[in-house]
Amino acid sequence: MSWKLDETAQTSAGAVAAGRAGNGPSLVLAHGWPWSSFSWHRIIPALARRYHVHWYDMPGYGRSDKAADQRTSLDVQGKVFAEMLAHWRLQRPMVVAHDMGGATTLRAHLLHGCDFDRYVLMNVVAMRPWGSEFFDHVGRHVDAFLGLPAHIHEAVVAAYVKGAIVNEIDPGDFDKLVEPWLSEEGRVSFYRQFAQADERYTAEVEPMFKDIRCPVEIIWGEDDPWIPLERGKALHALIQQASFETLPGVGHLPQLEAPDLVLGRLNRFLSREPEG
Repeated sequence: MSWKLDETAQTSAGAVAAGRAGNGPSLVLAHGWPWSSFSWHRIIPALARRYHVHWYDMPGYGRSDKAADQRTSLDVQGKVFAEMLAHWRLQRPMVVAHDMGGATTLRAHLLHGCDFDRYVLMNVVAMRPWGSEFFDHVGRHVDAFLGLPAHIHEAVVAAYVKGAIVNEIDPGDFDKLVEPWLSEEGRVSFYRQFAQADERYTAEVEPMFKDIRCPVEIIWGEDDPWIPLERGKALHALIQQASFETLPGVGHLPQLEAPDLVLGRLNRFLSREPEG
């Protein structure tokens, strides 16, 4: 019941690597940038004892297609999420989203008609403004970064990933987070994500947050260096029907920094009896 990618789905944005495990109510995990479904591997075994857990690498990420001319912006990712639910024949799954998986699943829910049973948003990109100064800088100078020697590119990726984390994680986990971006196609795809980032894809759904059609829990690592806690509080102000919990001493990658803490929060919310 551990993380694996033994399934391939054909989507409008290319072939997607996917996996699933366990029995019980359906649960879908949505990763963000610059991660992959591997970021969930510490919590998948425990979740699979309670739920039928589904995961995939977004187009342009992990082991999914990374074509040279591929569009992988958030509008595409929202559509692909809807396509993956159809591929798995899931009508109303529980959904846990992290980072840009938040904007991806919000678009699927609010623009593409995907219904969720329960919905967890954890340290998500969901509203403007988003992106650091470095993020904006790379987006404006993609061609220059594409020309970096391989060893300097690897150092850039490693430093970028490390900048999200405030607690030590397993060195093998860190290497696995970096690895997909080190091949030639991975290098091109890494910088393509910066170039295709566009805040209009969250602006389109921000006015619709009040229309979310399921119970919502917002979980936030209090020490997130990328998306500060204040952004989580601002999101909660727009999704007032949501419950809101913080993870003390945790950064942007809670599922690897504090997997047991995350599991406790998830199981408590996902198994809670519906009100009324």
